[in-house]
Amino acid sequence: MNYERIKEKLEILADAAKYDVSCSSSGSNRKNNNKGLGNAAPSGICHTYTQDGRCVSLLKILLTNHCIYDCAYCVTRKSNDIKRVAFTVREVVDLTMNFYRRNYIEGLFLSSGIFKNADFTMERLVRVAKLLRLEENFNGYIHLKTIPGASDELMQEAGLYADRLSVNLEIPTQSGLKLLAPEKDHQQMMKPMGFVKNKLIEYKSERKIIKHVPKFAPAGQTTQMIIGATNENDFQIIKVADHFYRNFNLKRVYYSGYVPVLSDSRLPSIGTQVPMVRENRLYQADWLMRFYGFKADEILDKNNPFLDLEVDPKMAWALRNIHEFPVDIQSASLEMILRIPGVGTKSAYKILQARKFQNLSLEHLSKIGVSINRAKYFIDTRSINKNLRFLNRLNFRELLINQTKSKFDNPFNPQLSLFDNDAFSLR
Repeated sequence: MNYERIKEKLEILADAAKYDVSCSSSGSNRKNNNKGLGNAAPSGICHTYTQDGRCVSLLKILLTNHCIYDCAYCVTRKSNDIKRVAFTVREVVDLTMNFYRRNYIEGLFLSSGIFKNADFTMERLVRVAKLLRLEENFNGYIHLKTIPGASDELMQEAGLYADRLSVNLEIPTQSGLKLLAPEKDHQQMMKPMGFVKNKLIEYKSERKIIKHVPKFAPAGQTTQMIIGATNENDFQIIKVADHFYRNFNLKRVYYSGYVPVLSDSRLPSIGTQVPMVRENRLYQADWLMRFYGFKADEILDKNNPFLDLEVDPKMAWALRNIHEFPVDIQSASLEMILRIPGVGTKSAYKILQARKFQNLSLEHLSKIGVSINRAKYFIDTRSINKNLRFLNRLNFRELLINQTKSKFDNPFNPQLSLFDNDAFSLR
């Protein structure tokens, strides 16, 4: 094996893979300089997080940066003057196993440019997963990016060897995709997503009857949308996400702010970048739809098509629907409790249980896990809550925003800040 050549390929193809955020890379750059254990810095190492909070390290690479398409937003577009390389199937398998044996990774995230056509590329992606499972007896996590246009046979085989499958929607709207990638269309991308959805249902049903039916993509499927390359507003974006959650049973939709790296009159100018806070707000809106019972039309509408960058979507809804508050915490429904700013899903269920035994105070709610610094303005605890006097003030929103700038936070002080340190929190 030519180690210098492999290293060069790894650097190029790991760098090209960084624009795909659908494996939740942590962006860690911690290096091992003192002969310690592990190293988060090598090319291609990224991190994803499980539902129980565990951090899983993945080898994140492209099979190749060759591509037959000329998508304006993609760094590997056909017309871009970059050095082109490709791994062989065996090289990817060996890299994965060698990284795993050194405890660098626990799994593989494999995507690719398109070689000759969809099937030609997809066959190689599947072969990587198949060799890892059958020859190397590798039982770690494998996430394959599927190729739109690939045959159903290859898609089915991919689901039998990979834990998760995904195909990127790329641009949220068909018109935006046609502008920047005229060779592609959303129907081409939705076909494999529909196939995976149907197979997931089919295999799940069969497993109820036949015990030894193999698992098919047990971690489900995801997609990713690029935000800011075209002029879609946030309302359009979350409506698209809502459509795919309802009709394709997706596990996650990822939102990737466009990073201008190419000069093209159809794209934002180099040097401009989508604010990170916009990505954060989209993820927060996404969580409201998935876990808090909100509909897309409640979060935004045609008259208010952009998410508020100063307050999170849940707080923004509360401020627009101030007539729904304060909420009587002793009698309110679960649906309404989940809509109180500062109350998370776990806290909401704890409230339902705890209120059976006593009237809950702000102190009780704090111990349950409620973020009192937000919730205190919206909750009637049947005891004195002096913070409710702020609820009907005309400048209530400005008061809350100004308090977020407070450096110190005391949950029972009238001058506490609105948010805690978790920028993604929806509680």
